[in-house]
Amino acid sequence: MEKFKEIVNVTDKIKLGADKMVLFSGPCAAESYDICMETGTKVKAICASLGIEYVFKSSFDKANRTSSGSYRGTGIEGGLEILSRVKKDLNVPIVTDVHESYQCAEVATVVDVLQIPAFLCRQTDLLRAAAKTGKAVKIKKGQFMAPEDMKYAVDKVRGEGNNNVFLTERGASFGYHTLVVDMRSLPVMRQYTPVIFDVTHSVQQPGGKGGSSGGQREFAPFLARAAAATGVDGFFIETHPFPEKALSDGPNMIPLHEMESFLKMLKAHWELGKSSLLQG
Repeated sequence: MEKFKEIVNVTDKIKLGADKMVLFSGPCAAESYDICMETGTKVKAICASLGIEYVFKSSFDKANRTSSGSYRGTGIEGGLEILSRVKKDLNVPIVTDVHESYQCAEVATVVDVLQIPAFLCRQTDLLRAAAKTGKAVKIKKGQFMAPEDMKYAVDKVRGEGNNNVFLTERGASFGYHTLVVDMRSLPVMRQYTPVIFDVTHSVQQPGGKGGSSGGQREFAPFLARAAAATGVDGFFIETHPFPEKALSDGPNMIPLHEMESFLKMLKAHWELGKSSLLQG
C-alpha cells in the first residue's frame, strides 16, 4: 500500500509528513479565555519539552450536541474573540470547527486551520468554502464513512486549489452509542494525505448518557499506542483542567494533569512506530 509522500503545511512552520509529531489539543469548547489559557499554556510547555509541534484546539460552537439544551458555546463573535486572544497571548496556531459555509471566511481571519466535523465531511459546499480561504483544512472522517471514500472529500478541497488538506480518524459507529476504530483505516487514508488520530473522540459514546454523550477515557492509551504503531502523522487530544466540570465532552477528555505522562508515553510509541516503518 503506497504512502502519500508529499508534505502538507499546517502552518508555514508546522508540517505533516515531515519528521516531527504534531499535536492538536485543547478543551472541547472554548468555555472561557481562562480555561483556554490554562490548558494551552500547560500543553504548549509539555510539547516544547518533548519536541512535539503544537496547535491549540477549541470550538467556538458545538453545533452537533445530543440535546438542544446542551451547552453550545459563546457563539462566533465571542468564541473568535477568545481564540484570537489565545493565539496572540500564547503565540500558537489555532484550529477550530466550522459548521456552515458562511462561517469559513470570517473564522479564517483568526485561525490557522479549519476543521470539518465528522458529521459534515461530505458537505461539498462547506469543504469548498473552507478550501477557498487558503487555510489548511482538517477533515474528520465520518463515523459512517469507509476510509477509502474519504479520498473524495480530500479531492473536493484540492479541487479548489488548496493542497493543504489532511484527514482525521475518530472511530466508526458500532451499533448504538459505541464507536470502534478499525486500524486498517489509517494506512488506507494515508494513501491520499497525512492522517491524524483523534484519541479522545474515538473513546466517546455518542448519546450514551441519554441527553448527552459518554466516554471511556480509560481506553485512550491503548488506542493511541495502536495508532502510533501504524505511523500516523500526529494526534488530536481534547483535555481540560477539570473534565468532570467541562461543558462539553468531559467523559472522554484527558485530565490536564495527566497530559505530560500521556504525551511522554505517546511520543515514545510514535518514534518506535516510525522507526519500525522506516526499517520495514
